[in-house]
Amino acid sequence: MDMSYLKNKPIAILGAGGVGKTMAGDCALAGAKVRIWDQPGFAEKNFRNIERTGIKLSGNQFSYYGFERRGVGYVELATSDLAKAVKGAGIIIVATVAMAHENIFRQLIPLLEDGQVIHIFPDNCGTFVCRKLMREMNFNKKVIIGAWYTAPYGVRIVNRGGVTTNECKVEDRITTIRGCALPMTDTDAFIESANYIPALDAIRTGDGFVAGNTVLDINLSNVNPVIHVPGTVLGVSTMQNFGTVLGQDPKNYSLYGFALCPAIAEVQATFWEEEKALAKAMEIGLCTVNYEDFFSRTTMYGKEYMGPDFAVPFEEKYENFYGDGPFSLENRYITEDVPVGCYLMQQLGRKYDVPTPTIDCMIHLANVMIKRDLIKDSKYTLDYLDIGHMTHDQLQKYLREGVYTAK
Repeated sequence: MDMSYLKNKPIAILGAGGVGKTMAGDCALAGAKVRIWDQPGFAEKNFRNIERTGIKLSGNQFSYYGFERRGVGYVELATSDLAKAVKGAGIIIVATVAMAHENIFRQLIPLLEDGQVIHIFPDNCGTFVCRKLMREMNFNKKVIIGAWYTAPYGVRIVNRGGVTTNECKVEDRITTIRGCALPMTDTDAFIESANYIPALDAIRTGDGFVAGNTVLDINLSNVNPVIHVPGTVLGVSTMQNFGTVLGQDPKNYSLYGFALCPAIAEVQATFWEEEKALAKAMEIGLCTVNYEDFFSRTTMYGKEYMGPDFAVPFEEKYENFYGDGPFSLENRYITEDVPVGCYLMQQLGRKYDVPTPTIDCMIHLANVMIKRDLIKDSKYTLDYLDIGHMTHDQLQKYLREGVYTAK
């Protein structure tokens, strides 16, 4: 499908966290016209001096095919005015935490124009939320909405002396990525549009884009919950003792570098088997993760950026990860991956009569440790996503063809 009309249009990036700011700098360095937006209250901190410093890309940028892009990129606009950010843009990239999706989409939808393409990194049910709000708002313009199962980098924004800088330390660039549109009939156009996002050049010139089998595939293929939740919950003693009993510098803590071990890997592998059973029952796809992939400090993430043979045994140190946290249980590894990712799996398991005992256990332990019920407080029910009432056949029609069955 010809999406070349996007070539000379500005790219609007919503969210100035690690992924959003890095993608903005990356695209600008490649010569694209880039606008970056963040919520009022966050923009003042995240865009400080950005017109003078630009966005600097640094870091190791490990990648199987050696792709790197370093230097300083200058965006066309950094703003808290969403209308200015998206007006006339071709591609709109949403790179925020899941909890911000609804608020952003409520502001964004009235501003959308025919032909625009929305890319969500990662989905975390964002495609469902956006389409639901479009129905509520009687939105009828032709806009493509799709999502990817992960971000294109492992990245941290550099902080110095408590100041958030405009330097993005990119530790790795993945070489392949899985995506899909809602409805799935838009997927070819969605994936073709990705060729006009320079931040994905390492993927485009690497192993390429993979079309998922519905956006539920993309949500289940997001391996954050299966890695982050067991790793954080079962490795919590290492995290909480790191700067005291273990005598280490707290800022050097890393789940991957210090918490992961063979016993946790066994839990992660069993967690993944429950996801595989769920995907089979729902007749959707799922990315390929092998049992042995869990038995590495880099998990399956390492293979995404350094190829199929890459693995770091648990017996070895991997200092590349040091300092990437999490540093407490009040972190998205728990506060997002449990009430969004794990909860989605738990609900779908009950809907399709697929047992999820390991996932259920991780949810329960996370609730106990954080001293609140993350599920009870979560709005991410199947009804909130507007799919809880659907039969299997109705859900398939919605996912694949966009045919929505009302309650």
